[in-house]
Amino acid sequence: MADPVTVIGKETKVSGNLSGDEDLTVLGRVEGSVQLSKTLTIEPGGTVVAEVKVRELVVSGVMVGNVTADDCVHITDSGRMVGDIAAPRVIIVDGAMFRGQVDMGDIEAQRPTGTVPARRPSAIAARPAARPGTQKVTVKAAPTKVAAKAVAKPAPRAPEPPKKAEDLRRPAPEAKRQPPPPVMPTRKEKVVVKKKK
Repeated sequence: MADPVTVIGKETKVSGNLSGDEDLTVLGRVEGSVQLSKTLTIEPGGTVVAEVKVRELVVSGVMVGNVTADDCVHITDSGRMVGDIAAPRVIIVDGAMFRGQVDMGDIEAQRPTGTVPARRPSAIAARPAARPGTQKVTVKAAPTKVAAKAVAKPAPRAPEPPKKAEDLRRPAPEAKRQPPPPVMPTRKEKVVVKKKK
């Protein structure tokens, strides 16, 4: 036999405190407070404006108020809820609207029972002792050395000071003046012009 369900019809409005041990389905409107040991279902078109404490809540209509659930709060794609939720499981389907805070209880890290295993010894210490008649070989890894080669870079040249206008007019001290080329003596010839008589 199915569990009994109480239904609040579409045209019904309930104001006050509701409590019971049956499932409750709301198609109309409920205002006040609701306390159930079973499931509260708000159908599309139903509205609950109350402080709710139930085992499980399914919202497909409108829920306004804070909710405390012992098991689960489920907001479907047509559900609208404004208020805070305190429940170990909360399901909000894509398309649902929710505004508020969610408290899913304290999450305590489980401490391991029994003794904590000892730290694993190093590989060298874990090796068994050499058997009699066998030779014990110890291998040591040579330390790796990385030689860094320093590349000498030429020192940067100091910038030359700006030249003054006076320095530009003076000839460079390094440049020597060359003497003018020697003048070769020219040979003079005497020309005698004779007049005809």
